[in-house]
Amino acid sequence: MSEETKTITILSLFPGRMCSHGDAGNLLVLRKRCEWRGIAVEQLNFEVGDDPAKCEAANLILSGGGTESGLAHIKADFARIAPLLRSLVESGVPALAVCTSLQLFGEYLESPGGQRLEGAGIFSLHTLGNTERQTGNIVISNSDFGELIGYENHTGKTFLHEGQEPFAQVVSGFGNNGEDGTEGARYKNALGTHLHGPLLPKNPQLADFLIATALERRYGEPVELALLPSRWLEQARATAKARPR
Repeated sequence: MSEETKTITILSLFPGRMCSHGDAGNLLVLRKRCEWRGIAVEQLNFEVGDDPAKCEAANLILSGGGTESGLAHIKADFARIAPLLRSLVESGVPALAVCTSLQLFGEYLESPGGQRLEGAGIFSLHTLGNTERQTGNIVISNSDFGELIGYENHTGKTFLHEGQEPFAQVVSGFGNNGEDGTEGARYKNALGTHLHGPLLPKNPQLADFLIATALERRYGEPVELALLPSRWLEQARATAKARPR
């Protein structure tokens, strides 16, 4: 199937609160890589107080990181849409959940004081609050996407439950918890990661996976995306990888 004249609808969750450390750039990359190929993008922003039914049209879900105050602001509305998000992911809708959103897509988050916030249960994992911040440039390796580069900045330590597939293995950096070498989580077409930066400009193969999967699910046919020039990509990746932690 040619991707020309096709449309995908991207659902951006709480972009006013969940877009720390450059995560808003992930949406920009998806829009531009679609535009360069003649693919139309419809953007849906879900904010506090919106009708959960708004999410039903999503072909792709995007959610970034947030601060403690931002999390407190959106947690009730996130709980309202959690069942619908689970249903969309189960049906094959691709998703990218970064940092705090990775944790919210899990089973629960627990603060250092023992307060628990229930997650959506899309990923089988939990996150424990921690007083030490895990921050710096990070390199991870994924068998499908190769070497990925980003920036991590989180205090919570995330632990995968038995049977949960990690998104990748840590090459350098902390990853989920700085202990077991795992980074993020993956379930069906949902990808969860701690990588900020933003993630997609340095790793466009992930952007293209999300775009192609969204098109295939919407139109029911395989799609082969046209190649795009990457003149500056390797230089940007090498520079990011060489920066000290």
